[in-house]
Amino acid sequence: MIITTTNTVQDKTISEYKGIVFGEVITGINMFKDMGAGLRNMFGGRSKGYEEELTKAREEAIAEMSDRAEQLGADAVVGMKMDYEVLGSDNGMLMVSCSGTAVRLR
Repeated sequence: MIITTTNTVQDKTISEYKGIVFGEVITGINMFKDMGAGLRNMFGGRSKGYEEELTKAREEAIAEMSDRAEQLGADAVVGMKMDYEVLGSDNGMLMVSCSGTAVRLR
């Protein structure tokens, strides 16, 4: 499955538009990662735990979108866009969503 942020795929022609597809992941950040991030916030540095959780959520959202495009008979997703949100009363949840247009290529 080709996934691109552009509206076309180089050297390919879009033969059919299958529809808009989405991938969404909402994940909780565990308290140990949260404590480590709080210390890094105070003293500086990168939060490896948060970075790993973000990477995992991003990869899962793309995989979900790709699966949905495949179910429609698409072989590519063009115009992919990704968004991130922090949710929950204590901002303890991370939402990653992506969307794009599922297409068939010639």
